[in-house]
Amino acid sequence: MSNQTTQLIRMAIKEDVGSGDVTTNSTIPKTLKATAVMKAKAEGVISGLNVAKEVLNTIDKNLKLKFFVKDGAKVKKFDKILEARGSARSLLVAERTALNFVQHLSGIATLTNKFTEAAKPTKILDTRKTLPGYRMLEKQAVLHGGGTNHRKGLYDLILIKDNHIKVAGSITNAVKSAKRNNKRGLKIEVEASNLDQVKEALQSKADIIMLDNMTDAELKKAVKVVNKKAKTEASGNMNLERVKKLAKIGLDYISVGAITHSAPALDINMKILTGL
Repeated sequence: MSNQTTQLIRMAIKEDVGSGDVTTNSTIPKTLKATAVMKAKAEGVISGLNVAKEVLNTIDKNLKLKFFVKDGAKVKKFDKILEARGSARSLLVAERTALNFVQHLSGIATLTNKFTEAAKPTKILDTRKTLPGYRMLEKQAVLHGGGTNHRKGLYDLILIKDNHIKVAGSITNAVKSAKRNNKRGLKIEVEASNLDQVKEALQSKADIIMLDNMTDAELKKAVKVVNKKAKTEASGNMNLERVKKLAKIGLDYISVGAITHSAPALDINMKILTGL
């Protein structure tokens, strides 16, 4: 568990619990023990169990946990995900925060899996369209869903986009400058919105060419122009039906912002039973 994730979990618990769970503390005896079971209420792919474990252990290190599936597992409605045993108070306090993480991350994994299945053999990439503070968890959820991580941030890939090109004067200028200053040997990707830009990016010897907001017909032409001399990534206005069609034209990647910024939470509940 990274320090960033640990801080995020502690912030989430503090945000929810505050000075204490007044309902639980005023209705449930301290000594009461219970068992809580987390179950799927819909089919999907699970992600975030490591986070749920950290939430439960942070609330109460004495809780006994049992996991029935692993991150990346496909579940059906009513499948058990995890079981927690111990203080009833602790289980009630931890319930919502643990669920929030698992539902959100499992939603990303589930939607990603739908896109990856539709896109085969083309790989599905994520984007930087993530919730602040959640990026590493959301990108991990993408992996659990069978997707591929694109750059994690502004620091691990040189991605020359339209605004960079505008300021630099041209794709050629931008790539030349990037290569001159690329002390770490990072891959260089160039965004192209038409065939002339594709040809210029190719001539500049970019490693990856992002085919941005092109029509299906334009994408087919661009793939032929590139002819495997660089990796190709289609981006913009992607949905499952379109991805199925584009999977057949020879693209290396299709990037889909929706898998992180618009994934619906997977329906999961956590019921608490009295008695161990």
